[in-house]
Amino acid sequence: MKPGIHPDYKEVVFVDVSNNFSFKTRSTINTREKIVWEDGKEYPLSKIETSSESHPFYTGTQKIMDTAGRVEKFRQKFGSKAGAKTAAKP
Repeated sequence: MKPGIHPDYKEVVFVDVSNNFSFKTRSTINTREKIVWEDGKEYPLSKIETSSESHPFYTGTQKIMDTAGRVEKFRQKFGSKAGAKTAAKP
């Protein structure tokens, strides 16, 4: 790598504010806050709103929408009205 053109890549602690889950990883993010980690060393702190511990996809609480059923309900309700309008246009 060329010296002087890359950002500082350092260990950073991220804290999920929704459930207080924290993890340490490497990042180039610049932060104002610092935290003392489990190993006794001080690291930059970044607060995040969603992590793998709180995201619905990873926790298994994600709701899958039945789009095919919704489209069919729309067609049953408005199908004849919408079809008449589009057929009348030249």
